[in-house]
Amino acid sequence: MRGPTHRRRPAIQGKNDVGAHFDMPSLATTVTASPEASTTTHTGAHPRIAQLVVMAAGVVFGDIGTSPLYAIKECVDPGHGVDPTRANLFGLLSLVFWSLTMVVTVKYLTFIMKADNRGEGGILALLALVPPRRDGRSKGIGLVAGLVIFGAALLYGDGVITPAISVLSAVEGLSVATTRLTPAVIPLTVAILIGLFAVQKRGTASIGGIFGPIMLLWFFTIAVLGLWQVVHFPAVLGAVHPIHAIRFFARHGHQGFLVLGSVVLVITGGEALYADMGHFGRRPIRVAWFALVMPALLLNYFGQAACVLRNPAAASNPFFSLVPSVLLYPMVLLATAATVIASQALISGAYSLTRQAVQLGFFPRVTIVHTSGTSEGQIFVPEVNVALAIACVWLVLSFKESTALAAAYGIAVTGTMGITSIVYFVVLTRSWKWPLWKALPLVGLFLSFDLPFFAANALKFFHGGWFPIAVAVCLFTVMTTWKSGRAALGQTLADRMLPIDMFVADIDNHRPYRVPGIAVFMSSNPTGVPIVLLHYWKHNHVLHETVVLLAIMSEPIPEVPATDRIEGKDLGRGLFQVTAHYGFMQTPKVPEVMRQAAERFRIPYAPDRTSYFLGRETLLTSGESAMFRWRKTLFSFVSRNARSATQYFGIPADRVVELGMQINL
Repeated sequence: MRGPTHRRRPAIQGKNDVGAHFDMPSLATTVTASPEASTTTHTGAHPRIAQLVVMAAGVVFGDIGTSPLYAIKECVDPGHGVDPTRANLFGLLSLVFWSLTMVVTVKYLTFIMKADNRGEGGILALLALVPPRRDGRSKGIGLVAGLVIFGAALLYGDGVITPAISVLSAVEGLSVATTRLTPAVIPLTVAILIGLFAVQKRGTASIGGIFGPIMLLWFFTIAVLGLWQVVHFPAVLGAVHPIHAIRFFARHGHQGFLVLGSVVLVITGGEALYADMGHFGRRPIRVAWFALVMPALLLNYFGQAACVLRNPAAASNPFFSLVPSVLLYPMVLLATAATVIASQALISGAYSLTRQAVQLGFFPRVTIVHTSGTSEGQIFVPEVNVALAIACVWLVLSFKESTALAAAYGIAVTGTMGITSIVYFVVLTRSWKWPLWKALPLVGLFLSFDLPFFAANALKFFHGGWFPIAVAVCLFTVMTTWKSGRAALGQTLADRMLPIDMFVADIDNHRPYRVPGIAVFMSSNPTGVPIVLLHYWKHNHVLHETVVLLAIMSEPIPEVPATDRIEGKDLGRGLFQVTAHYGFMQTPKVPEVMRQAAERFRIPYAPDRTSYFLGRETLLTSGESAMFRWRKTLFSFVSRNARSATQYFGIPADRVVELGMQINL
């Protein structure tokens, strides 16, 4: 007799690849956050706002907080900057002040952070707010999704450059103390970077508690150092007036425009404010910015300019010129600690971005190690860690100076910022239904900063800017090929699937022999019989006493609550259908799914009597799909080298049976 049906409200269609694959029509979702949506979902468990502010200072603002080490230095560098005259420094300070104000304060803290996907921020979360096409169809990846994927790929370039330039610029302070230590700068930087990546597997839980206090000390120190110089040269505060920036461009013309490529270094951590919103919430990030970070940064930037005006020789390294000689070595140590923390934030961000891309179907499965038993967000991805470590060390050994690396830095950040503005416009007009007369001026204001900054950095393409672009193009090619390949494969498999009711009728007709035990047949399409089950039935003509059709669905939302995660249905004849839903910030574990399904839907389950059946496809490239031959070859190569579903979903290896099949794309 057929048992009861257990349902919850229809889930948003997602995708993942487990044994057999299906195509998710779009990243777009019907979940639409309002401009006033609260982001307290993830922060309600934290006891005090002050604690969150300290934590935000240590994690969110590490990148932008260490920019004083090299930003002003690059603006007055003899090779590509301007002379450190009073008029030029006032113009640069005006640009710095208004860039921080308009880009970070107005754009991100005031507007962009209102676009949250159930409390989560970041460019992939922003894409999930874009509503689906009215006709319900999705042709390929689409322009908006393509832009976001390229923006996400650019963030990997940022994740490579940030550790290299931050640590190198801090260690270069030794050269200010004594030229005898100059030969040790590169080896010491490489050693610190190798050590940083070597400890990633231990997780950040054990050291995360000291990040905030160290960064508080950092911001307090740079504020005091800057204030001391401003007190001795208070006239520098007049640079706040925007007329100095206007006069700067009037004097220098094209050269002034090129200097924007160095000014942008002061806002390189802006995108992190939005990406880390889900960890802390809007309010703690805003409080930390207005009460601590922005005042400290401005005091230090203005102090550096005052120091250079009082002593032109300080232009060679304005930041460390602020430091009294007796405190120089302790300051190098503190700066190195701050840059390591800033690097840690970018590295952890690369891990999270990778997991999101995997769950949303834009990246092959990778190894995801949870380094904390209490925090879902603390993960370690060995493949990404090794790639970042090799790239960072190569950058330091190749570019050798933070000045050379600075040329490669801004293009990745400004590219992502511009894409964020464009996608935000789509959200405003299509999701929040803003009229064009209201949305265009706002986004136009954002782009009036984003586009000049990007253009100025694009001119440095042949001086190092090619590196993040090359990284982004390679990753973009892999991600779009993977998405398109899985879609083509999913369609091929869907065409071969059999409706569940027809399979049940076939069982009634043939009355197969039932062997003892529990068989779990995995698929990522809950609408039909898994191909691997049909393959098994075709060759063996027997079934286990209990057969579970298990589908893992990835939803384009950050997290699916535990109460809504699993739905099940008793199909009768010992057959059960189970569908598990996970957000892109979660990693599914199949044994846990089966345990919960057994408790909720009374499915017979015993771990030592359960076998998991997965399909392993051999991909052929001679089919007639729309993909180019080279993309089919790339997809086949990546598919063969992706982490197995057995490992990714935490299935005991000795309980897995893989059935091979050939698929012609």
